[in-house]
Amino acid sequence: MVDVNAAQQFYITTTSTPADDRPRVLKHGDLFAVFNRHGDIESFGLGEEGLFYEGTRFLSELVLYLGNSRPLLLTSTISGDNFLFSADLTNVDILDDDEVAIPRGTLHLHRSKFLWNGIYYDKFRIANYGLSPVSVPFRLNFDADFADIFEVRGARREKRGQRLEDASETDSVALSYKGLDGVIRRSHLRCTPTPKRISPSEIVLRAALQPKEELTFHLTVSCMSSAEGSTSLDPAIDWETACSTAKNELKADAPGKWRIHSSNEDFNKWVTRSAADVQMMLQGNPEVDYPYAGVPWFSTVFGRDGIITALECLWLTPSIAKGVLRYLASTQATKVDAGSDAEPGKILHEMRRGEMAALEEVPFGLYYGSVDSTPLFVMLAGAYYERTGDRIFVESLWPHVEAALAWIDNYGDEDGDGFVEYSRRSANGLVQQGWKDSSDSVFHADGRLAEPPIALCEVQGYVYAAKHSAAQLAAVLGRMEQAAALKSQATALQAKFEKAFWCRDIGMYAIALDGQKRQCRVRTSNAGHCLYTRVSNPEHARLVAQGLLGPDFFSGWGVRTVGAQEARYNPISYHNGSVWPHDNALIASGLSKYGIKDLASRILSGLLDTSVYVDLHRLPELFCGLHRRTDQGPTLYPVACSPQAWAAASVFLLLQACLGISIDGNRKQVVLDAPYLPENITELWINGLEVKGSRVDLFLECSTDVVRVHVLDNQGKIDVIVQ
Repeated sequence: MVDVNAAQQFYITTTSTPADDRPRVLKHGDLFAVFNRHGDIESFGLGEEGLFYEGTRFLSELVLYLGNSRPLLLTSTISGDNFLFSADLTNVDILDDDEVAIPRGTLHLHRSKFLWNGIYYDKFRIANYGLSPVSVPFRLNFDADFADIFEVRGARREKRGQRLEDASETDSVALSYKGLDGVIRRSHLRCTPTPKRISPSEIVLRAALQPKEELTFHLTVSCMSSAEGSTSLDPAIDWETACSTAKNELKADAPGKWRIHSSNEDFNKWVTRSAADVQMMLQGNPEVDYPYAGVPWFSTVFGRDGIITALECLWLTPSIAKGVLRYLASTQATKVDAGSDAEPGKILHEMRRGEMAALEEVPFGLYYGSVDSTPLFVMLAGAYYERTGDRIFVESLWPHVEAALAWIDNYGDEDGDGFVEYSRRSANGLVQQGWKDSSDSVFHADGRLAEPPIALCEVQGYVYAAKHSAAQLAAVLGRMEQAAALKSQATALQAKFEKAFWCRDIGMYAIALDGQKRQCRVRTSNAGHCLYTRVSNPEHARLVAQGLLGPDFFSGWGVRTVGAQEARYNPISYHNGSVWPHDNALIASGLSKYGIKDLASRILSGLLDTSVYVDLHRLPELFCGLHRRTDQGPTLYPVACSPQAWAAASVFLLLQACLGISIDGNRKQVVLDAPYLPENITELWINGLEVKGSRVDLFLECSTDVVRVHVLDNQGKIDVIVQ
């Protein structure tokens, strides 16, 4: 039987409602912050708020007081480029001997903060708009629990490390923790100007202001982790210099100079925020051009997430694909290690830098427990070459492609039946190792959980596409015999797949074959990925399409992960009835490949409507699959990551699907195959689309149900073909 309890140790525990239904998030490299709309970090709710660095929470509390009270929130937001948080606050009525000494609204407090190079920068500007002088205490309460991210998620540890003695100076305080891994982690808080009082739990200043006068205070928090005995800190530079330098760095590191704009302003806001979210998940990471998966729970390298994000962005920004391929090749497994589910040639699932990972209390230091990352890696390699024609990089990558293919044929298909399946080797690893990795996500029609080894339908599609991609790469490298063999293997797999997975009575592919090779006859969105990889025959593809866009699956906002009539359907679950934007994007891309663009457009329209309702026009990792109700927005999932890289990038694959865009880097061709636009987008501009050093600007407009394509500028003679 499947050991469900073992998998629950990585469940995100939810014992209360979130502290704020619209939390604010900043990220730069390994540093990220989650806080409320005031800009404060509080310890109640889910406990997800904090300042995190390298998988550890370096601040668990940071709360602002004016006088003895919390200020009133007027408004707050994150800038369009995700760099700067800003909030406007004011004082409540401040009393003196039961008399109102400073009336509500007398003081204006503007708060702004950003993250850069391991340092948190916070600026407070206080202005007095009253008619009399005021003198009011300004206080920051703080704490650091140095909790591992898995502790924040709900894991319980038998032992923890030691809080070291706090060190205070006139303008700063250092909070330190020595982990069981021997690493000292330190939060160094510094305030300017020098505060009236500073202790290991609070900073107190006094704002003495004449009418119309304003004062500015600055707080920096430097995060450091080092081996015992090393106490050096990178000094924080002043707020203005750091802000200016960081903004310039942000502009310089933008992954592409393209711009997408349309006649629909809501679509424009969605695209703008999505592009900024993808960049934020890239910015400052030590793994160059590799997007971290999501904040707060997955702000690190994930193999599957990185690959799919790269595929979603590939037609616009191929540099992400190159960064993902380079890093995953460098971490490809070279030996069998049951503790990390590693086998030679296998591609990384996840990596963590925290204390619990270092001590192997969780297996995720370098963890390989995903069945699909390896074929997806080969798929991305082929897609990257097609988009760029970068033969030199492909030549360097080829040994890793061959190692991945060897894993697919040997370790992936251990029983030699032609299908890739999984069962975990690690006692603490993931039970389910496809993208739906909840412990209850693979089941039979009666609700019984499938027993391993499990062969997922979409994984066979990934392997089919990987063999085709590898065949194309082999041909490019002059390995013609190998290319022919790979094509033959892909053809044989397709025939075997149709016979083993198709379920005529439910009009869809079984989600999986269990350990006894019995079909799990459950209708799920996994079948849509079989369209994305083109392993499905055209007749079955049409039936899958009709099912996925029918009432059991399509909520009005998007396609659910599981049909509403299935035994384990639950629209407020993580994987058994929710809506995932990246899942929908892959389905839409699959629909497009079979010429079903009207349904692909319907998915885009549903998620566009979703973007109107969610905060900052930011699509979360997932949301609930409850049916759309008149005059109400989608129902959010309480512990979803937001931003999440592959959710942010989904809009770009959705648009590519509707437009039928493909790019041949070698031929310098941009092909638009029967382009289609939703009814609410009548005009679309794509500016600065780069192909092998050249750039083209396109304008598309709907005219009597036909999308006309105009080339506005063509620098470098790119061949634009409309079919």
